[in-house]
Amino acid sequence: MAFELPPLPVQQPKPDNQKRGRENREAGKAFEAELDKAFSYYHEKGYAQIDKTPEPMKILKRLSQGRFTACFLKKAQPDYKGTIKGGRSVMFEAKYTATDRIKQDAVNEEQTRYLENASLLGARCYVVVGFSTGGVYRVPWKVWASMKSQFGHKYATENDLKLYAVPRAWNDRLMILN
Repeated sequence: MAFELPPLPVQQPKPDNQKRGRENREAGKAFEAELDKAFSYYHEKGYAQIDKTPEPMKILKRLSQGRFTACFLKKAQPDYKGTIKGGRSVMFEAKYTATDRIKQDAVNEEQTRYLENASLLGARCYVVVGFSTGGVYRVPWKVWASMKSQFGHKYATENDLKLYAVPRAWNDRLMILN
């Protein structure tokens, strides 16, 4: 006679967590829209061409009205790549947090490998961090990668990053490349 285990209880998502997750995703999208606006400005002025990196995905099922179900094929590369005037490559990984700190492991292994290799080849690589306070920081990759020795822990607060604060123009546009 076979012994059967009782089914595991299905955990229902908690409404508060769902709401917080949705709010964080929306804030992250708004943060990337700010970056898009800044990079668009640099392109218009002929100073740089920096584009959002498309995420590789596979369409699983086509739905109506141009919609579809898809899955990501691999972990994402850094969010933005491009060239600044003079021919120098530049890469940015964008991270947003609604907390008072950003963890080093917010940059995944694939992104870390990509940024590290590009940095070794001479690209200017950064992690651009947005906090819910409105503060934005452009952290050089070498600082991010050595966070433990730089700050004494594997996370950074706005106070830790104040040296890398991104100024805003009179029209509130981020001055990422200045």
